[in-house]
Amino acid sequence: MESFLIKGSTYIPTINFDAQSSVLEISGESYHEYTIEFFQPIFEWLNNYLSEPNKSFVFNFKMTYFNTSSSRRFLEIFDLLENYVKSKNGKVEVNWYYKDGDLDMLESGEEYADDVDLKFNFISYP
Repeated sequence: MESFLIKGSTYIPTINFDAQSSVLEISGESYHEYTIEFFQPIFEWLNNYLSEPNKSFVFNFKMTYFNTSSSRRFLEIFDLLENYVKSKNGKVEVNWYYKDGDLDMLESGEEYADDVDLKFNFISYP
């Protein structure tokens, strides 16, 4: 399967889903106005990637800011990953990165962790 890459810029995050290394990563900022359209190819790639059972992979979440609309799309991603674990015997580990002292980003991660049944690791960095 081909990897999936979108280079981030103003308003949009970097999406680096490396199928070979089994590391999926979203980083940067996301406050794009049209999140449904932006995230559609991401969901298509993920659905294809998650069609095979028993995969183990890491999802690195390295966002520094996201708006409410992006937050909804991220919850949809976490829901897809949770469904994969439950229905296809997958193993997913979420690494939630946040800057030291950024309690808002930490709390956002904790809220997602409460909403879905996935393993979350909270990792602070300077």
